[in-house]
Amino acid sequence: MRLGVIDVGSNTVHLLVVDAHPGASPVPFHSQRSTLRLMRYLDAEGAIVEEGQRLLIDAIREAAEAVAAIGVDDLMSTATSAIREAANGEQVLARIAAETGIELQVLTGDDEARITMLAVRRWFGWSAGEILLFDIGGGSFEIAQGADEYPDVQVSLPLGAGRTTISFLRDDPPPREAVSALRAHARAAFTAARERLFADRPTPTRVVGTSKTIRSLARLVGGPADPVTGQLAPIHYTGLREWEPTLREMPSEVRQYLPGITPERGYQILAGAIVLRTAMKVFEVSTLTVSPWALREGIVLRYMDALDTRR
Repeated sequence: MRLGVIDVGSNTVHLLVVDAHPGASPVPFHSQRSTLRLMRYLDAEGAIVEEGQRLLIDAIREAAEAVAAIGVDDLMSTATSAIREAANGEQVLARIAAETGIELQVLTGDDEARITMLAVRRWFGWSAGEILLFDIGGGSFEIAQGADEYPDVQVSLPLGAGRTTISFLRDDPPPREAVSALRAHARAAFTAARERLFADRPTPTRVVGTSKTIRSLARLVGGPADPVTGQLAPIHYTGLREWEPTLREMPSEVRQYLPGITPERGYQILAGAIVLRTAMKVFEVSTLTVSPWALREGIVLRYMDALDTRR
């Protein structure tokens, strides 16, 4: 069967269409994304302003039109931190439904972590053992850990690459003091989370990162993907540390020409690198394996699992 997923994140509206059936790996059929950077369209009270709402509605309508042209058996539409945390989120959801016919299911941070862990576990298999997962979105940073398909512990922190860029790195390129302030803020948040939730967890067998930001950093720091398997190179803490000063000194319009960095990621890749390196340091991670599967694939897998139980 053919399934569609519209994922409204803090940075993009992403449509993924796959062919899937129970017991099989989802096969991508179509993918498209619209870059929004919703964090730039929040007023002082945290509400999405009219311009941001208009861009969001246009992007969702475009995705819905693509779905109609392709034809799918079912469509799942989700929203994450940008709408979840917006002061006028409920009103925006109602407007989207009224103007596009798309009713978005708002995922909690725990939902994101759990569904992404499912995708990561299916990708790496049971032999991966205890997995520690880092997932950087535009608005939030999810951490999860466990030895099963769903994590035993998870947390969502407001440390996404877009959010931290807007909050700490407004100058382009930013001064050293701003970078230091972001690093200190992230270190405090990660340390508190680790001590409160992860202190009693066993040492992970594998540490995995997901998201476009992490995949971009893997290409930048680790080099090209394996030509045979397509697997991205791992991210080593030392490599990330060596690249960070270079990213800090470049304006965003120059960063986009670096390997693996697209124009829509150039403005927030520095914040992503700082936050990821800080997380790796606090959790004592030297090497991060990159998963190509993340939230959208997890949504498809969970749907197929539910379908299989009804047969």
